[in-house]
Amino acid sequence: MRGIPIEKVIGNERVVTALGLVAVVGWSWLYLWTGAGTGMSALDMTALTLFPHRLKDSAGGMETTVSAAILMWWTMMIAMMTPGAAPLILLYRRVLRHHDTAGSHSSISSLLLLAGYLTAWLAFSMLAATLQQVLQPTGLISDMMLWSKSAPLSACFLAVAGFYQFSPLKRACLRQCRSPVAFLTAHWRPGLAGSFLLGVRHGLYCVGCCWLLMTLLFVGGIMNLAWIAALSVVVLVEKLAPRGEQAGRLLGVVLIAWAVATLLV
Repeated sequence: MRGIPIEKVIGNERVVTALGLVAVVGWSWLYLWTGAGTGMSALDMTALTLFPHRLKDSAGGMETTVSAAILMWWTMMIAMMTPGAAPLILLYRRVLRHHDTAGSHSSISSLLLLAGYLTAWLAFSMLAATLQQVLQPTGLISDMMLWSKSAPLSACFLAVAGFYQFSPLKRACLRQCRSPVAFLTAHWRPGLAGSFLLGVRHGLYCVGCCWLLMTLLFVGGIMNLAWIAALSVVVLVEKLAPRGEQAGRLLGVVLIAWAVATLLV
């Protein structure tokens, strides 16, 4: 059987774009796996538990600069959120090629779309890293394991995230994330700068949809691979599954019940 010519694979821009996205996500997960610059393996900071505040804290502390914390959070967001944006990026490149509006710049336009999307998540990562720096000195989260040591704090994050699942803002943002065709139709911008701004806009909708879910990492552990993976699956289900919106509302009920249980155990 003859192999597929490499020219044919390279010429299939959809495949090339998809492989590029896989490479970005794969590198991000590898960086997290090795500890994201914390000096510890992520496996050492991973625990399978619903109530991390009941776990025994490890001795010592972790010195994390603001810049290192921002990089850690941003890498997590890239790993978790890029797969959900893949349908938009692949559709965008297909539209560009079909209409030949970008010519030889279709690859650059697609990269700029992704860059804009991830820039929105960089802004969130800066805020999350700042909150981490505020919480660590208070003892509310573990200096070493980076998970909540406080039942009230855990319950607060869980309850707020749960109630947000039913909010009009959540539904409006999720609607934009679930319909790449409608989003491109409504917000299309020409040119390379337009590609970047389009990515930023979609990223802001995505942040608006998922930001409180991401704060649950303060409960389970900022570097807890089990919680990172679980939240990644939740995001994909909400954005891509046929009944993702219903699943999101069910998740809201679960989170509220979880918050109550956290205060009782």
